[in-house]
Amino acid sequence: MPESLKDKTVKGVIWSSVERFSVQGVQFFVTLIIARILSPKDYGLVGMLSIFMAVSQSLIDSGFSQALIRKQNRTEIDNSTVFYFNIAVSSLLYLILFLIAPWVADFYNEPQLTALMRVLCIVVVINSFAVVQRAIYTATINFKTQAKATFSATIISGIAGVIFALNGFGVWTLVYQQLLSAFLNTLMLWIYSNWRPQLIYSWKSFKELFSFGSNLLISGLLNTTYNNLYQLVIGKIFSASSLGFYSQAKHITDLPSTNINGIIGRVTYPVLSSIQNDDERLSKNYRTILRLSAFIIFPIMCLLAGVAHPLITLLIGEKWDFAATLTIPICFSTMWYPVHAINLNLLKVKGRSDLFLRLEIIKKIIGVTVLTISIPFGLIFMCWASILSSLISLIINTYYTGKLIHVGFFVQMRDISATLVTALLAFTVAYLTCTYVKIPILNLCIGLFAGGFVYWGTAYFLKFKELTYIKSIRK
Repeated sequence: MPESLKDKTVKGVIWSSVERFSVQGVQFFVTLIIARILSPKDYGLVGMLSIFMAVSQSLIDSGFSQALIRKQNRTEIDNSTVFYFNIAVSSLLYLILFLIAPWVADFYNEPQLTALMRVLCIVVVINSFAVVQRAIYTATINFKTQAKATFSATIISGIAGVIFALNGFGVWTLVYQQLLSAFLNTLMLWIYSNWRPQLIYSWKSFKELFSFGSNLLISGLLNTTYNNLYQLVIGKIFSASSLGFYSQAKHITDLPSTNINGIIGRVTYPVLSSIQNDDERLSKNYRTILRLSAFIIFPIMCLLAGVAHPLITLLIGEKWDFAATLTIPICFSTMWYPVHAINLNLLKVKGRSDLFLRLEIIKKIIGVTVLTISIPFGLIFMCWASILSSLISLIINTYYTGKLIHVGFFVQMRDISATLVTALLAFTVAYLTCTYVKIPILNLCIGLFAGGFVYWGTAYFLKFKELTYIKSIRK
């Protein structure tokens, strides 16, 4: 990497990490307090609405954010066109969600979902007002400003959430907290940003951006629907409490996996886009990013799986212990998310949103098949089966990477194989430690220390290349 590009990447990763983990750290701490007050059913009720929220968010983005980020010569006409289109779409979506709320409540046989959905879905409209600001900041690899806005909103809404919970608001605590967070985050982005929409709209600009973004829109809808399909199935077939356990397990695993995935995706996309026409540099930098991502995320997820039971018992109480049982397979499934993201980012960098869409359709068909087969065997089996879906998706995602820059599945597996084996060894040590030591706090401390020592000690002894590169970044 040239020094300027390397500097941009490192700074982007640092500030994106600050935003993601400071925000998620605060949210996690707040969740620990609120989860001790609320019941698994409260979390399950909000989880039942997650698919509608997520799909709506994908629709208002419409792939335009990615199109704006990728476009090297974007104009004020482009920005304003995207802004007004998103506002119109989000308003229409909210009207639809408001009208169908009673049917959603009937589907789950939970009458209170009608009111919950009609209030919670206001978040969709609020978020649409800041789509362009986020795209502009991301395109310029400016995550510092986003970090300040998001962190401020999270702190204030988190404090408010705890107050709501302590005053008996129940499930409405989670609704009001999300509304307040969305409003404050959008407000902060408007305050920090110099960009303001102009009274212009261009169908020509719309068509140009949508020609690239439309495939990403459909892909995003497929991916979002699939990612929330488990909540839909669990809420319908099992119970709100079961969904509450699953949602809490997902929340805990998402803290490292989804956030690192988001950091990698947000930073590598604009960085790799800047060298999209130089395949040799693209391939070299791509493999470096891949190795570093695996080196960081694999041990984190494996250690989390190894100490899941004592960790959850200590953090949110024994009533949530079943969530720990679900956390272990979910960790092994989601640890591959950053690798998926890097592969898919390459297709966007190369402007091949058509291939992106094709892969998403194939993967989702396979994923739904695996889910359908696993449902009769129960919730725990469903979570273990999700690992198979993740691995099959990995093989599919790497197909076109091999075609475009000659870094296919076997090349990637060779690059990260040592990291994977070492991380699994660390899991084994941590899990066995937690099995034989019966005191939760000792379980957690000794398990983390033993597993971490095995991973870092092995990496140092075998002189992993990733350690050398991390040292150069630190300097």
